[in-house]
Amino acid sequence: MEDYEVIEYAKNSENVEILKAVNYKEPTYIRIESEKRLTVGTTIKCDGKLVFENNEQIGTVSEIKSGKDIKINTDYDIKYTGGYSKDGKTIYIARTFPKSIDIKGKTVDLIESIGRHHELVEKWLVDDLYQYQYAHEVATKIEKLYVESLGVEWHDYDESVGKLLHENYERKLEKSPKDLDLSPYITSNDTETIKEIRDSTEP
Repeated sequence: MEDYEVIEYAKNSENVEILKAVNYKEPTYIRIESEKRLTVGTTIKCDGKLVFENNEQIGTVSEIKSGKDIKINTDYDIKYTGGYSKDGKTIYIARTFPKSIDIKGKTVDLIESIGRHHELVEKWLVDDLYQYQYAHEVATKIEKLYVESLGVEWHDYDESVGKLLHENYERKLEKSPKDLDLSPYITSNDTETIKEIRDSTEP
């Protein structure tokens, strides 16, 4: 069984709790039906079908999204380094961005940390009508948990990757994907980048 963290709870018309939770090891997003109220941040366990808290079954999984079949594409320029297609089936990482980075003797796969553990989780939440800022916050936490699970200090990772993100943002876009979801740019009111994306998208 894997650990999940509850990110939302709400009641449906039949007064059944609808919980949403995310697992960071193998990015997975689940919706749960339960009669037990759980607060945001609670850690639960799930075997893919049943959900437990402190070894007590508290609900069942009604929907699951997995990152196993998601395609990672590194053929394009992406201003924010990572992005996603409108349909959520493809995660984009900027073609000039390093695929991995060495931090104090440990190698971090940036395709995994940024692509699958951040951008994918963010897209799941955006598509589920969460505000972009909250989706980004949750995705950053998942990315952090993943990085720390590798034995890497988040501060060291954040500092090193932050420099690379800035360098990437300064590059002029030459080739943007047609199906890039512009939600992050629209939310950030980054009109200059939106224009640059549209100007660099192949007809």
